[in-house]
Amino acid sequence: MNGENALEKTNRINVLFDFYGPLLTDKQQTFLKCYFHDDYTLGEIAADFRISRQAVYEHLKRAGQVLEEYEAKLGLAARHSRLIAGIDLLEEQIAGLPAEWRQTLSRTAALLRSAE
Repeated sequence: MNGENALEKTNRINVLFDFYGPLLTDKQQTFLKCYFHDDYTLGEIAADFRISRQAVYEHLKRAGQVLEEYEAKLGLAARHSRLIAGIDLLEEQIAGLPAEWRQTLSRTAALLRSAE
């Protein structure tokens, strides 16, 4: 896997973890945090938990699959992404309006952004 794909995968897992992390087992949460948040290697995690690197890899792989399954069923991360894109577009459009309209609509956009 090249660096760009690895970064995309890391970002994807982190986004999904933000939405669905509490639904994972404690061990899955711990391994994902160590690997994707704290940048531990498979070997470092294996040493800390006294298991093989292959076992760590399997735990990470399964946890990633579970996150993807939750997203496929619930779609919260995709919905969030669409909402953010919509708010960004709304703010761009507000910027092009006459000044007397911008203040009220900007507050509404800010309210929407804070609700995310």
